Amino acid sequence: MAFGIKRAEMNEWKRKVAQGEIAYLTHYWLDPRFPTMKTVTKVGCSDLTKLAAWCRDNGLNPRYIHARAEYPHFDLLGPKQIEILKREKLYDQLERFHL
Repeated sequence: MAFGIKRAEMNEWKRKVAQGEIAYLTHYWLDPRFPTMKTVTKVGCSDLTKLAAWCRDNGLNPRYIHARAEYPHFDLLGPKQIEILKREKLYDQLERFHL
């Protein structure tokens, strides 16, 4: 279950993903499979080749890409999520979600 984001943020992420850009969207998240995780960052891109390369460049396995028809994405969790948000200078997401 996702919460803590505005519709405009989601729409902007979807727009960027659909245009083949690498886009980041962090939100609060509850999933019983990951009981210690409270946030997730969805890294999306409609160009699966580009998204897979992004995964490899960041030491992540592209096998875990959620290859959804319209909005393919990779879910970032935990320390790797924080590392990448810092490197991408997405400080607003780090602060807003207390990461």
